[in-house]
Amino acid sequence: MQRSPLRFAVPAVPASVPLLRTQVAEFVFTAGVRDPQLAAVKLAVSEAVTNAVVHAYPDAQPGEVRVVTFVEDATVHVIVSDDGMGMLPRLDSPGLGVGLPFIASSADTLQIGVSENGGTELQMTFRMTA
Repeated sequence: MQRSPLRFAVPAVPASVPLLRTQVAEFVFTAGVRDPQLAAVKLAVSEAVTNAVVHAYPDAQPGEVRVVTFVEDATVHVIVSDDGMGMLPRLDSPGLGVGLPFIASSADTLQIGVSENGGTELQMTFRMTA
């Protein structure tokens, strides 16, 4: 039996990082995902949402960060998107620059694109193990 996708849209503020990590972790745990995949999903969601919080809306009120998670064919799919400034180089970047490499090493696949409103969209997959 396939569950409906988990969908969240919350303000891109620091408090949203643990909220979304917890919600996604509970959703995939219920779907049967266990460590090490569960830990990988939690890390990747934390990093992706943190990137939206820190980088998407640098000069304005925070916009939204959205997360969609579903399980299909023994694969967890997580999409994190925002409507911010997109992936542009920033000399004043407050981050260390290790978020995307962490995500890429945690996920089985990572695709980075443009969200429908011009921000950033990360699509990640995690294969479930028996």
